[in-house]
Amino acid sequence: MSDDRVIAHLIVRGRVQGVGYRAWLERAALTADVEGWVRNCGDGSVEAVLVGPAETVEALVERCRAGPRGARVEAVDRRAGDPELLQPRRPGERFSVLRSAD
Repeated sequence: MSDDRVIAHLIVRGRVQGVGYRAWLERAALTADVEGWVRNCGDGSVEAVLVGPAETVEALVERCRAGPRGARVEAVDRRAGDPELLQPRRPGERFSVLRSAD
């Protein structure tokens, strides 16, 4: 991975399931040319991994704090990421909407 690329591992909390958050993030990521994946979690949060140029990823993380219309984001917890976090992504896809995690 080049020096200007970052990996952001996010847990988004609040009213973020049942409001189109995953589809919204998929569109936003693909439009921004960011790789990664998103999925719902059993605790009601949404988990995402975003990979791309630092400035682009940072802007998308900021957009995640608002989300789509209908969402009410209470917190975006950001963790350090490593390249292995991309493994759940489906082959051939730049950004995947994955099955919900337990």
